[in-house]
Amino acid sequence: MKFDLNTLNTKPQIIIDTKINFPKEDLEKAKILKMDEVSVKGQINNNKEESILNLTIKGKMTLPCNLTLEPVDYPFSIEIEENLNEIIENSQKTIDILPIIWENILMEIPMRVISPNAKNMKTKGNGWELITDSESKGNNSLAKLKDLL
Repeated sequence: MKFDLNTLNTKPQIIIDTKINFPKEDLEKAKILKMDEVSVKGQINNNKEESILNLTIKGKMTLPCNLTLEPVDYPFSIEIEENLNEIIENSQKTIDILPIIWENILMEIPMRVISPNAKNMKTKGNGWELITDSESKGNNSLAKLKDLL
C-alpha cells in the first residue's frame, strides 16, 4: 500500500478502506498456519507539520496449539496511530504502510494458544508426565548426588 508523498502533502486527509492478503511465505516465517483476508480501515491525516496514520486492522489468524498442534483460530483487532514523518526519509518519493501493518500483526501473535480440545489431552502415561511451567519439579535423579556432598 504505497502512497505518493506529493499527493500526501496536498490532501488534508486520505481515507483507507481495503482488504489485504499476505504472502504464504510471510505467514510461514511467522508460524501462522493461515490468515483470512485482513480488513484495514482508517485515514492519513495531514497538516503542514506532520502526517498521522490512524488505522483499525481486523482479521483472524490460525495458529498451532502449543500442546496438540491442532489449528486454533485467533481473531484480532488492532488500533494504530503512527507519525509518518518519523519514518519518511528525505530522498523518499513514496511511503509504503504495508510493513507497518505487518509489524503490528506480528506483535499481536500470542506467546501460546491452547485448543479447547486440549483439555481432554492425556497428561500422564507409563513412565512419563507432562510438566507445565507452573508445576515444574526438580530433577529427582540428581537429588541423590546432593547426599554425597
